[in-house]
Amino acid sequence: MRHLIGFTTLFCSLATTGIAKEFNRPIPQAQSATAEFWYALACVTLLAAMVAVQWLVSHR
Repeated sequence: MRHLIGFTTLFCSLATTGIAKEFNRPIPQAQSATAEFWYALACVTLLAAMVAVQWLVSHR
């Protein structure tokens, strides 16, 4: 058990921030017209599906 604690302590001491690379945050890109079109189409499709489900449920 003592060996396991020593082994764990050794690996924990090696995992320092000095070894890690610097994190660079990603820069958000502007949304393209194609992406806006597909998002709008998905929204309209979702609304149509919700209306269809409401219509089917109300007719039961």
